[in-house]
Order: sequence, then C-alpha cells, then structure tokens
Amino acid sequence: MGRAGTGTGGAAVAAAVAGPLLLLLLARPPPATAGDCGKSDIRLVSEQFSQAPQKLSFYSWYGSARLFHFRVPPDTVLLHWLLQVSQSGGPMCSNVEITVYFRYGAPPVINPLGTSFPANTSVQPSFFVKMLQSNASINISHPAPGDWFVAAHLPPSSQKIEVKGFVPTCAYIFQPDMLVMRVVEVSILEPNVPLPQTLLSHPSYLKIFVPEYTQELRLELQGCASNGSLGCPVHLTVGSATLPSNFQKVLTCTGPAWVCHLLLPSPPWDRWLQVTAKSLAGPHVSVAFSAVVTLTACRPWIVNFKQLLQSSPNQSCNASTGLLSPSPGYQDLGRNIRVGGGPFCLVNYQVMREDMDVVSVHFRPMDRVSVLVHSGMPSVMRLYLNTGMDSGGSLTISLWANKSMISNNTLVMVCVNAASPFLLFNTSLNCTTAFFQGYSLSLSTSSRKAKLIIPYPETDNWYLSLQLVCPQSPEECEKAKVLIETTLYLVPCLDDCGPYGQCILLRRHGYLYAGCSCKAGWRGWSCTDNSTAQSTAQQRMATLLLTLSNLMFLAPITLSVYRCLLVEASIYAYTMFFSTPGEAVLCILNYDTLQYCDFLGSGVSIWVTILCMARLKAALKYVLLLLGTLVFAMSLQLDRRGAWNMMGPCLFAFVIMVTMWVYRCGHRRHCYPTSWQRWVFYLLPGISMAALAITIYTSMMTSDNYYYTHSIWHMLLAGSAAFLLPPRDKHVEPWACSQKFTCHYQICKNHREELYTVT
Repeated sequence: MGRAGTGTGGAAVAAAVAGPLLLLLLARPPPATAGDCGKSDIRLVSEQFSQAPQKLSFYSWYGSARLFHFRVPPDTVLLHWLLQVSQSGGPMCSNVEITVYFRYGAPPVINPLGTSFPANTSVQPSFFVKMLQSNASINISHPAPGDWFVAAHLPPSSQKIEVKGFVPTCAYIFQPDMLVMRVVEVSILEPNVPLPQTLLSHPSYLKIFVPEYTQELRLELQGCASNGSLGCPVHLTVGSATLPSNFQKVLTCTGPAWVCHLLLPSPPWDRWLQVTAKSLAGPHVSVAFSAVVTLTACRPWIVNFKQLLQSSPNQSCNASTGLLSPSPGYQDLGRNIRVGGGPFCLVNYQVMREDMDVVSVHFRPMDRVSVLVHSGMPSVMRLYLNTGMDSGGSLTISLWANKSMISNNTLVMVCVNAASPFLLFNTSLNCTTAFFQGYSLSLSTSSRKAKLIIPYPETDNWYLSLQLVCPQSPEECEKAKVLIETTLYLVPCLDDCGPYGQCILLRRHGYLYAGCSCKAGWRGWSCTDNSTAQSTAQQRMATLLLTLSNLMFLAPITLSVYRCLLVEASIYAYTMFFSTPGEAVLCILNYDTLQYCDFLGSGVSIWVTILCMARLKAALKYVLLLLGTLVFAMSLQLDRRGAWNMMGPCLFAFVIMVTMWVYRCGHRRHCYPTSWQRWVFYLLPGISMAALAITIYTSMMTSDNYYYTHSIWHMLLAGSAAFLLPPRDKHVEPWACSQKFTCHYQICKNHREELYTVT
C-alpha cells in the first residue's frame, strides 16, 4: 500500500495500489463527462518511458538516494507513474518501507534525517510516497512538460557496521515507469482573436504562447450558451501541474458569460500555456462559447554598458569602488515614470553567464556595475539556468546596499522568481507570479545585506526583481535611488561542504548533480548541522586511540626480530603504521587509502602468523606468503566488507597448518606441539584472543563505538600474534639476525688472489 505526503497542497495527485491491470490504464482515456458513453477521444495518444532499475540503499546522505530523470513531452494531459519494487535475498529479508520523491524541474530536496539546512537557505516541502514491496501508482493531470525527477531510498541506515557473509544480503530493486497521454490536436488561441468552441462529451484542449515581456494575461469566455439557453457551465484549467507545489488556475463558470474571465499577472514568458475546457452540463448537452485571450505587453528599459557610456559623456567613475555613478539617463527615466503607469514597466539589466566548471556558473552584469534601484519600476536581472545541467547545484544570491544612499524610511524589496519576474511591487509584496511563489528578500538601514540559497533550482530562466518602496511616506521614494551590489553564483556545493564534508559529483546517465558527504558526526545538506558532531578533542582522542592501539604490534615485532622472523616483523610494522581514524578529520592520508591499507595489513598479518605456525620450509613459506598477499589485495579491492574475502585465505592457511601438525604427530608418534606449557600459556590464550577479535569484528562494531571496538580489535590481533608465533629453533641464537649485520671493520682473506682487503 502506498500513501502520499507533502507539506503543500493543491496537486491533483492520487496514490493507489497497482495491480496487473495498471499497464492498461492509459490504453484508453478517462471519460470526460458522465455521458461519454464509452467513446474514446481520438485526439489522445499514449506513450511509455522506462529506465533501468536500480538497487536501493539505506539512507545516510543524498548519494544514498537513487535518482531517475524523465522528460515529459509537450501537450501531455495525464502523467501516470508506475512504481515497481522487487526483493531478492530469501525469506530472511524483511519488508522495509520505501520512500519515493517527485519533483518537477530539478532533483527533489529531501531531508529524511531531519537535519538543519545552512542559514538563508529556502527549501520547499517535498512531495513523497511511502510504499512497501507492493507496487504503487501516481497520477498527475496536466503535468508541466520538461524535466521530472524521481528519487527513492530505504529508511535511514542503522548504526551497526555489518560484515557481508554473516548477515543475509537483501536487495531491493526499484524501477519507475512513466506513461503519458498527450494531445495530438491542440487549438492555438491567438491574442485578441475569438476562438469558437463547442463542448459535448470531450474537453477542448487549447494553448496560448506567452511572449517575453508579457505583463498580464486575461482569458475570457464570450457568448457562452448551453443548448441555446444562457449560462456557462464550463470548467477551465489553466497552466500545468508541478510538484511539490502546484499553482494551476481553475475557473468554474456557472453564471453569465460576461463574468467568466481569468486574470494572470506575470505569466511565464516565452512558452506555451495549456488551457483545458470541460463541460459541466449533463449528458448530451452541448456548450458553445468563444475564448478570447488578451496580452498586456511590458516595455523594458534595457540597460547595458554601451548605453551607459552614451547616456552622458560627463559621467564620473568612482575610483574607490570601481562603480559608475548614476547618469542623467537614469534621472530622465525616473521623471518619465508615473506611479501606476508610464512608458516603461521595468529596467532590464543584461547579465553575462560565465561557466566556471561542472555545475558552476558566475552571473554578473555586463559592465560590472551595481544595480540602480528606484521606486518607479522594478530593476530586473535574468539568470540563465535553462541549459538542463544547472539544476544539480545551489543558486547563491548575495546583495549589499550602499549605506549612504538608503534612508531610514526606505526599503528595498527583492523577489526571486522562475519563468517570469515579479513586477507588482506597488500593489503587493508577496512575490507571487501567475504560477510561481517567489522568494522574498529585503534591504534596509538596519539590514544592508541579504543572502538567499536555493538548493537544486528548477531548470528555467530565473529573475531577480528589485524595487524601492516607502511604506510610511511614499513621497520620499520619488527621488530616492539606491545602488545594490550583487554576487550571483551557481555552485555544486555551498562552501564546498565546509571543513567537515566532501563535495561529491554524482551522475545518473548524462545528468550530473552534487551532494555533500559529511564526517566526524556532522550532518545536514552542507555538513553544517553539529547536533551530533564530535568536538576537536573527541576527534583527537579517536585518532590517538586508533593509532596508539596499534602500538601493541610492538610485541609481535620484537618477538619476530628476537626469533629471526624478519618478514613477519616487517608485516606487523606495516599493520602498526596504517591505523584507520574512522571519520575523524585528522588523517595522515586519504581515508579510503588508510582503510584499505589497514584491512590489507590485518589480513596479511593473520595469514603470515598461521603460515609461520605451520613451520613450512622457507622457500614454500615465502611463496605462499607472497601469493596470499596478492589474493588479499585483489579480494579487498573487490569488496572490503566481505567476510569471506578475509576469512577465506585465512581458513586455507589454517588447513595447511593443521595438515602439517597432523603430519608431524603421525611422524613423531607424539602430539604436536609436544609441550603442554606451549598449549596452556601460548596457544590457548592466543586462540581465545583471536576468537574474541573475530566476534567483535563481525557483530559488535557500530558507527558510535567504532573507535573503541576497532582499537580493541587492533590490540587483540596484535596480542594473538604475539602468543601464537612459534618459538625459535634451538640451534638459532636470540637476536641472531641482528648479529649477521656487522658494523665493524674485518680483515678478509682472498684465497684465490692471496690479497687482503679491508671491508
């Protein structure tokens, strides 16, 4: 069973359990009215899109979620998501809850762990569906064409560090299929041209092209009649549905036709606007009307570097700030603007887009001049984020107002919107356009700086609108002007995830997006949530604990040198050096490199200790030692957490040791090792420590106690090696290896040449 949830309402979405017949859902369109009589609409065609399934992971950071990227074709009237989940791993695998997120225009911004976002970050609630292993479906009427993203993950991961091979390996495979129904015959509604329509059983599909600099759109139904009688039983749906927020406009016309109209301020620019008209009359009742659309054009005052130079030859340049001072052209513009009307409706500052790197863009005005803001009309800057590859980062907007130019009673209002700018500062300050709820900022004498961070901005043209307002005394704003400095960036990760995180570039097919992987207990979207963070003292303690615990290997190193086992001593020294400081920040090498060397050293230490106990011939022992090291290096590269990758070679060495001991027992007719003291004081303690180390390694390690359990693992491993190393041969003197390396001069005789040489 699936259930849907979101922090915002208004989306025409339904969640249901999917059965085998869901694939046939779009084979025929749903009935338009009660009197459809089963007739299908030949104007509709259905299409299906699918992507390769992905294995889900338990959530720990954004990279744990599996992302799917779809493109909805234009003129789509119904979008159907079919969510399929399969499980593998046997009956030991339990049912888990799967969370699936949907978003239009950009990857969904999710927060399953409930962590905090960085300051000045604006995040909309996500639309999601929770489901078990049963399939589910989601229907969206009149979806917006373009990029749609689906993200899925398992519940937050547990703190226990599991070793593969000791726990059942369960795989949960997720695959979404997208089925769409689109219209192949759409009537185009031209401005100021009535378009007659007749509704019976099927709806009418219309679309309007909204050109750039459209200030207002008015849609009206004229001459509406139902079977010759007055009245207009028509249901209009204007715009497309988006998630998580939906700003579709719905208009129900039941009264006289002259009152049935819809007014849309700041409609989305340079795109088609969908309109669907359905009849509310009974079966076999026709409704006739004429649809008329009126567009109010907006005349922009375009400001660029060339115009600034030509506007006044006497304008000055401020050397201290590097900014051009306001020119008389601005003053003329201010005098030509009247409150409530005028020849211009906005000042358009041209912006240059500078691509720095992958998902990294810098926006700046063409002439690097500050934006001049006044009260007559908004100053607008357009940010081009419509390439399809810009939605995987974070949009950062920083504003700063000149203190000397802003008074106590003035306020600079700023709106950040997608698709079209907010232009109605004189009537409202809510930053709401026809189909988008913008982000609001303000600058004043008490707060001259403002910052806004938008993670994963939608793929579209974004607009920054600024205007000077005077709530208490509007007359003060007539001649007031304020210079606003802007810093506009698109970055993969905010502040590169800080000192306690790593910015990782993720990829889904050809789409790239970034996420922060945190360490040392830090969490959050940009690794700024310190609610579970380790202090610097704790990080140092963890690093010292993990490092100093490896000093226990000094015991087997000393014994190995004492017994002339130099190869074994070098391997123990390698293991002692490469300790793994977990998620601590203080690392001598890359964490992944340290972890690999730690695992390799531990495995080879066990391998060489067991081979040494077998007392093989030197040539055979070193051949097996080298082959075992190569096998360990290969297996750990394949899977570092696999139990058999480390235990397999060790068991093979154990079989060799037991075989040699049994052979010696039969050959000598006596138990091997022969001394009971060797069994009681060395072998049994060493075997007990090794068994305890394996138990801790396989079943007791968690993310919280990793520093302690892994340190105990180091000490037990070193202690067991010291106890299990075989004694030296009786004919070998203690420290015999060190005696072979002489450091004094000797007189050597060459019997062949009978010469004496000093060496």
